[in-house]
Amino acid sequence: MIAFANPLRPIEDFLTNLLEWLHTTAGFSWAWSIVALVVLVRLVLVPVTVRQIHSMQNLQAHAPEMKEIQQRWKHDRQRQNEELMKFYRENKINPAASCLPIVLQIPIFISLFYVLKGFEREVFPNYPGSSLDFIGLVDITQPTKDGWGPLLLVIYVASQLTSSYFMAATMQKAQRIMLMVLPIVFIPFILNFPTGLMIYWLTTNLWTTGQGVVTRRMMPRPSSPAPRSSRTPQKEGPPPAPAGSSPRKAGVPATDEAAPVAAGPPRRVKRKRSGGGKRR
Repeated sequence: MIAFANPLRPIEDFLTNLLEWLHTTAGFSWAWSIVALVVLVRLVLVPVTVRQIHSMQNLQAHAPEMKEIQQRWKHDRQRQNEELMKFYRENKINPAASCLPIVLQIPIFISLFYVLKGFEREVFPNYPGSSLDFIGLVDITQPTKDGWGPLLLVIYVASQLTSSYFMAATMQKAQRIMLMVLPIVFIPFILNFPTGLMIYWLTTNLWTTGQGVVTRRMMPRPSSPAPRSSRTPQKEGPPPAPAGSSPRKAGVPATDEAAPVAAGPPRRVKRKRSGGGKRR
């Protein structure tokens, strides 16, 4: 029987060694070592986060133009996608950049789940006298549903909704609703997660919320282009000059219509008699 290697094993070993180093060298408890782990991970992801912020701002600045494309080709989904991809290339927009920090954290999150699952059996016995408690309320290896874990769960949902609010600023309405509903849908699954994993994700959400507040102050949104609708007239150049007319000189005000210059004596125009009198 062929045994498949665990692709996340290197990440699990790295996280275990890092938690042990934070506990023994930095002097953190096991729970606060998880909090410190979040800080280190987010510091490493700062370049990716900055790229994410610029991408979200770029999307926000071009949102009216993208909405116009979607409305123009709403009956042709394939053409709509082609036009949007063309628009992204022309304006150097990468919609996937806003998801990079989350995507890069998924392997860490899953690996930490397995580290904490066997932590009390494989790591904790090597450090007698240490504690698995977090601020005297929960044990990081116990399920979230035990003890004061539900309190952390409530704080997690609130922090997830807040962080989702900052992340969903440039998304469509349906995507925003889905992102705000997901934390509530995940509650039945999270109840059996180790509390340490909840501490990790809660700290991540608080970091994301603080990051959103700071970036909104330090990096203002770029100015959006003037909104246009289907009734907005297109700008056109000056009407073509009549054949044989001389070009307009600079500094001379333009008239509505250029009257042709007639050659020879002026024409006499017969005036019509007013009233209802008969001709004689």
